[in-house]
Amino acid sequence: MKVIDLRLKRTCTFVFAMIFVVLVYSESVAQNGLTPLHVSEMDMVTSTVISDDGNYVAYTVSVPADPYKENSGNSTQLHVMNLSDGSSKPYYTTGSVASVQFRPGKNSLTFLTQRSGDNTRSLYELPLDGGEAVKIFSHDRNLLSYTWHHDGNHIAFTAFEEGESSSSPLPYKAEVFEENQVNRKGYITNVSREGHNPHQIQIPGSIYMIEWSPDGSKLAVSAAPTPTVDDSFMAQQVFIVDYRTREVAAEVNNQGKLGQIEWSPNGRQIAIRAGRDINDPIDGRILIVSAEGGTPEIIDHDFEGKYEQIKWTGNNEITFYASRGTSTVLGTIRPNGSNKQILFNGERYNIGSFSRASNGTISFVASTPEHPNELFVRPNRRNAQPERKTDHNSWLAELDLGKQEVIRYSARDGEFEIEGMLIYPVGYEEGTRVPLIAMVHGGPEAHYSNGWLTGYQIPGQMAAAKGYAVFYPNYRGSTGRGIEFIYSSQADLAGKEFDDVVDGVDYLIERGIADENRIGVTGGSYGGYASAWMSTYYSDRFAAAVMFVGISNNLSKWGTSDIPDELYLVHSRERMWDSDEKWMDYLKRSPIYWVDRAETPILIMHGAEDTRVHPAQSLELYRHLKVRRPHVPSRLVWYPGEGHGNTRASSRLDYSYRMFQWFDTYLMTGDSSAEMPHWDAPVPTRD
Repeated sequence: MKVIDLRLKRTCTFVFAMIFVVLVYSESVAQNGLTPLHVSEMDMVTSTVISDDGNYVAYTVSVPADPYKENSGNSTQLHVMNLSDGSSKPYYTTGSVASVQFRPGKNSLTFLTQRSGDNTRSLYELPLDGGEAVKIFSHDRNLLSYTWHHDGNHIAFTAFEEGESSSSPLPYKAEVFEENQVNRKGYITNVSREGHNPHQIQIPGSIYMIEWSPDGSKLAVSAAPTPTVDDSFMAQQVFIVDYRTREVAAEVNNQGKLGQIEWSPNGRQIAIRAGRDINDPIDGRILIVSAEGGTPEIIDHDFEGKYEQIKWTGNNEITFYASRGTSTVLGTIRPNGSNKQILFNGERYNIGSFSRASNGTISFVASTPEHPNELFVRPNRRNAQPERKTDHNSWLAELDLGKQEVIRYSARDGEFEIEGMLIYPVGYEEGTRVPLIAMVHGGPEAHYSNGWLTGYQIPGQMAAAKGYAVFYPNYRGSTGRGIEFIYSSQADLAGKEFDDVVDGVDYLIERGIADENRIGVTGGSYGGYASAWMSTYYSDRFAAAVMFVGISNNLSKWGTSDIPDELYLVHSRERMWDSDEKWMDYLKRSPIYWVDRAETPILIMHGAEDTRVHPAQSLELYRHLKVRRPHVPSRLVWYPGEGHGNTRASSRLDYSYRMFQWFDTYLMTGDSSAEMPHWDAPVPTRD
């Protein structure tokens, strides 16, 4: 008994000493590191459009609400930069704007907003040479999108149709699920004629994108049979509509996901950014089709990347920005797929969107490992490098950030080399083993680029300031690596894709960076699925987990998600009810099946109004843990009013502090038997 007591005493002494060292180290590096409060105050550039003459750049800035005053979403402000003298000023900051465009033939900008006194979101115009924003068009329902005819007078726009109202005499309204849903409809109107009644485009179903032909005689329109999320993802078809009759003149036989429609300058061809086929998880390929309709043909089929945005800049040239591995590139390609040229290879940039003027000047939004999204401009000069034009978080330069690098390692089956990023702790000394957080992205059709990798639920530099390393794996099924790589995870839920994550952890342990006894995991959506999987099936490898809007039961997931067809077409490629064996296979690919292995303390968080991954997915895992593994620390947190991810300031800050409270308790110490932290979020009072 004395021997056992002595061992216990030594163990406790070691644990307490380790906790003391860890806390002292964490406090010392955190004094000048990034905190959740910093993240809650960050402004970010979200979009940019350059004038056709290249003289002005309009850009939007996302400004967070004060989380201590209101739990509301970010506002989006409009700024304009004069490239001739580099001056920039806010043009509209009294409310949120959307769809900023230069009005053809006018010295003005237009945008959508809803001001005080407006019944609906309307179209406003603001002169570039100064003055007040003036409402130039409103509809009896909110404008969802709009696009200008080259004459600067006509617009095509989308808005929801009017829904049928209940005739019940009761002072109560029941919600009938998935019935009486209203479609998005398309309209054409002349905003220069007062009282002009909009003409409806004659396409059944729900309309999403509308693009005028260069001569204004036709429109390319995408529409889905119903307004369901599933159809918006998987069933949008392109139609060519005659401007005068508003009726369909031709059809494009596209299949699968659709992200963009672009006319060639001569109006003879259309480029679409879409999926290769109905089973492609992303809209990341370029396909070309005649403006007279037909079947689009994919170009650059073997590109091991993802096309993110395209724009015709000549009858024989398309400018693009694309993800390629962990980097992003700007370039040009001919519509037959030949003569591909890279204008800029951003190995340390994560480009978000671009706009190109007639003189070749390009404005774009991008982040780097040192800062979130800012505005950049690339002049039209050979080998020109982009110039950063904004600095919305200048205080970042005063903080210590952890080093960020791209890493590559071999998957255990030898099929692929896996890429990812690693952020080291602030002040990291080579050869030191540190606690590691694996940050698993959702999708799985998504990926991390080598830019800014910190957000309210992405630990990044906040974790680095506390002494953690953070690992961002682009496991198989991720985008940015071409068709073979993204298709490789289909019909293998939680299989080799999640093994890739564990292989990356092993690689970092072998390099002497990660402490094998202090490995954590977090992620949202499919990354939440991974977090649940690592804390059950792979529980012996992970010391702590934070699961966000994640999947725990693939059987009930099918019956509660708003995208059952997408789940089948681009993920599972099979129906689980096709045989008894498949039912069992889906159950075995569910974390709840492996709960008897669970030893990993897990914090589960979920938006209470989530329709993509129903909150019951989190409740199921929590209940299984409480009944089957009551000794394992587990906690479930709901976020009222939030859906598939938190969008509001207070709930975001609350999430950040809960996440680190959990990791600090179980991961930093490596003590899975530690008492659960207090149920309340440890959000500090503000000075």
